[in-house]
Amino acid sequence: MNNQTDWWKDFFTGLTLDLWRAAVSKEQTHAESDFIEKMLRLQPQSTILDVPCGSGRLSLELASRGYRPTGVDISQGFIDEARAASQQLQRNAAWECREMRDLPWQEQFDGAFCFGNSFGYLDDDGNLAFLNAVARALKPGARFILDAAGNAENVLPRIEERTETQIGDILFIEENSYDYVRGRLDTEYTFVKDGRTEKRFGSHRLYTYREISNLLHGAGFVECQSYGSLNGEPFKLRSEQLFFVATKKNKHK
Repeated sequence: MNNQTDWWKDFFTGLTLDLWRAAVSKEQTHAESDFIEKMLRLQPQSTILDVPCGSGRLSLELASRGYRPTGVDISQGFIDEARAASQQLQRNAAWECREMRDLPWQEQFDGAFCFGNSFGYLDDDGNLAFLNAVARALKPGARFILDAAGNAENVLPRIEERTETQIGDILFIEENSYDYVRGRLDTEYTFVKDGRTEKRFGSHRLYTYREISNLLHGAGFVECQSYGSLNGEPFKLRSEQLFFVATKKNKHK
């Protein structure tokens, strides 16, 4: 299995983007937006950081509800698509093509979220740097939601060496190998559409629940709560999802 680093720099192009567009329904976008709106305790005109934002589906939905999102993603293709959609739909949203650690804002946002199981791409120092960057960008007392479905307790009991899934008109193949020394799930992805085949390599750090909690606290977050579904059910073993909701520490505390 390929052990390349920085795999995410050129992963999100071509059929990968087509798969992401086809994989998520409008109903899921609405349900996730409802969860974000509730858990971040948003007020009218709240500023929100969405990182990484992909094609901006969640930011666009939240903008339609009167909030002011800023979406950040490393894929220029996704950012161009999001910007065009916000102009067409007349949504009040900003878009930045940046790597997820490159967040230059200081205490600007009323809330932030990281969805799409996008946490864990980097090495340990990089993942902590991302959480630190989010914390710096948030106002004191603001909340952050981390989608951590790719945690060790969730993934390892279910892991298969090879899976094939048909998503729309794309055949999606995953070949997995878990490296227990590095604590990473390495995956060779194959995308097949209309006789066209593309391959990608990906690597995901599988943190335990405790490790993620420690990283959030280390970045300056407090009051970390966890949920096992978008319905707000508490997380437990065998929950298919894991969302951490953490609060940036107030300066006076």
